[in-house]
Order: sequence, then structure tokens, then C-alpha cells
Amino acid sequence: MPDSIHSEFRQPVQTVYGGAHLFKADTINKLGAIARRTINTYAPTPATLTQVFNFNNSLAENIQALVLRKLTDEPVEDFRLDFEDGYGYRSDAEEDSHALAAAEQTALALTKNSLPAFFGIRIKPLNLELKTRAIRTLNIFVTSLLNLSNGILPRNFVITLPKVDRPEQVSLLIELCSALENQHDLSPGALKIELMIETPRAIINERGQCPIPEFISAANDRCVAAHFGAFDYTASCGISAAYQDLRHPACDFARQVMLTALAGTDIRLADGVTTTLPLEIHRGKIELSEQQQAENRVAIHQAWKIHYDNVRHSFANGFYQSWDLHPAQFPARYIAVYAFFLENLSASSERLKNFIARAAQATTVGMVFDDAASGQGLLNFFLRAINCGALKPDEVEPLTGLTLDEIRSGSFAKICRDHRQ
Repeated sequence: MPDSIHSEFRQPVQTVYGGAHLFKADTINKLGAIARRTINTYAPTPATLTQVFNFNNSLAENIQALVLRKLTDEPVEDFRLDFEDGYGYRSDAEEDSHALAAAEQTALALTKNSLPAFFGIRIKPLNLELKTRAIRTLNIFVTSLLNLSNGILPRNFVITLPKVDRPEQVSLLIELCSALENQHDLSPGALKIELMIETPRAIINERGQCPIPEFISAANDRCVAAHFGAFDYTASCGISAAYQDLRHPACDFARQVMLTALAGTDIRLADGVTTTLPLEIHRGKIELSEQQQAENRVAIHQAWKIHYDNVRHSFANGFYQSWDLHPAQFPARYIAVYAFFLENLSASSERLKNFIARAAQATTVGMVFDDAASGQGLLNFFLRAINCGALKPDEVEPLTGLTLDEIRSGSFAKICRDHRQ
């Protein structure tokens, strides 16, 4: 798949979870085709975006063009082969066969260059009940993949550990990664992990402490991301199914604990999934009446708006990545991502350019007061806008007065020192 931005400068805005038993070498291409067909059918013009998301005409035109380009060039940024909730419980023989088949298809996708920029596998939890199965699946998949690919891992390959609630579970995964690296002559640290925070004990443990820093320490510099599992978390908190939602106050609390615990680290934060899927009410018929077509549009647009609002809520809370379960969700995700940046682009550009021009002295633009903390926030805004494709690299300097290298430095203090010299 094309790499519009070098991976070392990016955090993906999206992770797609798919049952490992369903994965094929051409899965990513097929998902993109479905996403493009969905937007071409249910948002063929910018006017539809204006209607559904209340955009003005100019914003709708810009977003429509960006989303269509994204769904053509890179519809999936990150994909996770799922052997947990999206896979279910199966016999050992069946899961063994699926782990091998998934490795074979991944190796084939490597030869076809059809994997996304980020890729990985979610195993079952390393708790007493399931750790034997999780270890076995991980061994089969990684060993088979490396044997078939001549020791080559996919780009940005990661192992996702769900339902972490004790540092010992993380330590065990690190031991497994080291053993696999030694077995297959991989460089130390080649196998990266990410942790799923989805139980109350992962937010506040039995000692009344937040254990997330302990999890990260146990990961021994291998952890690249922490994902929030909203539905497992709310269920464990006793919230009934009718009220389980990404925007429940309990989820906001958990996200803020994660954000605080991981502030200042390089650990990427990712939010959970929207379970309301944009699916047609009337499917499988060759011809639909006008009323049936209208009912399909309403269903798709309503589900899109729910996903759009969830993505925007995640962004507003400092979580710039979250999950998709179905390719028909992709348009709403990228509409939300690009709207978040483009709606604030003009004002943010003026604020950053003015701040840099005055060598980081506190300034007021309109009714907004900016100091050094604001400057770092503005820099982060532009860095993420570039990384997700809302801004082209060659648009950065005219808008901000900063070079692409300066933006990518990620340090507002360094930029200010350089501009004062």
C-alpha cells in the first residue's frame, strides 16, 4: 500500500479489527473498494456532506475531495488480525489452522505489497484461563509467517495484548517476544506490543493506584500504544448494554486517566469502536423502490453521524486514533478527521505564524491569548494534520511560516530558540 507519510512521523488515525479467520491477502483492497462504493452511493456530492454533517459548501467540497483521495490511496492505515473478541472461542485444532492460514495470507500479502502501513495481531488475554491458547496462537502465527517470508516482518508489526490488569501479563508477553526473536534471528526489540486498557483494575488497582506506568515499565521499551476498550470497561463497571457508549462519562474518566498516566511518553493512545454500523436496511434485492432507497440512505447517514461524533469526541479528548469494524464506517471516520483539522486551520495558522514571528512572546489574536503551552498545542495540531493527510507537506510553510522539518521536530521550544538566533 502507498505510504503518503513516512511511518516514523505518523500515528495512524484508524485501526481496523477483523476476525483472523477471514483475512486474505487481498482483504485490504476489498475493504477499500467497499468503502469507496459506500461513499459514491450515499454521499456522491459535497451537498450530501453539507446536509448530513452541517458543513458549509466550501468545507464540504474540500472534505469530499480529501476523503475520496484517502479511500483510493490508503483506505486502511492499520489492521489487526483478531484472535480475541472478533474471533471467539473455537477448538484448539480450528484456531491452530486459522493461525497458520493467517500467517500464509500475511506472507502472500507481503509479496504483493498489499498490507497497510501498520499491521499486527491481537491474541487472547494472558490470564490463567486463556494464556496457554494465546501463547500457542502467537507462536504458530509468528513462526509460520517468518518461515514463509524469509524472516521479514510486516512494517510496523505489533502484538496486541487485551484485558491487561497485571504487570506480570506484560512481562510474560515480553519474554515470549524475546524467545521468538532469538529463535528466528530477529534483532532484539523487533517485536513491538500494544496494550488494551479495558478493565477497571487497569485504571485503578486494588491498592488504589493507577497501574498503567507499571505496565509500561514491564514492557521494557517495546510498548508503542495503549488502546481503550470501552465496551469491556463499561460492562465491568456494571453499566447496562443500553447505556454502553464511547461517550459515557465512565469512558471519559478512563480516557483521562490514560491520558494523564501516559503524558510525556511516546505511547500512542487509541480509542474504541462505534458499534452502530452503517448497513443498508434493504439488502440483497436487485431493484429497490424509491422508499426503500430513501430508508437505506437514512440508515447509512444516521450511523455515519454517530461514528463521526464519536471520532470527533475522541479527538477532542486527546485520542487521535480509534477503531473501525466495517468498511462502510471509513467515510465517516475520514470526514470527521478532516473536518476536525480544516475547521480550525485558518485560525490556527494565524495564531502559530503570529506567535513565531514574535519569537514566542505571549500574543493575542482576536480574543485568544497564546503563551508557550498554546504554541506547543498549535504545533501538535499541524503535525497531526500533516500526518493524517488533512494538509499536504508543501502547504505547511505558506500557512505557518515553518518548514516541514521544523514541524516534524515536535519541539516548540527548539523552534523558538532557532528563530531567536
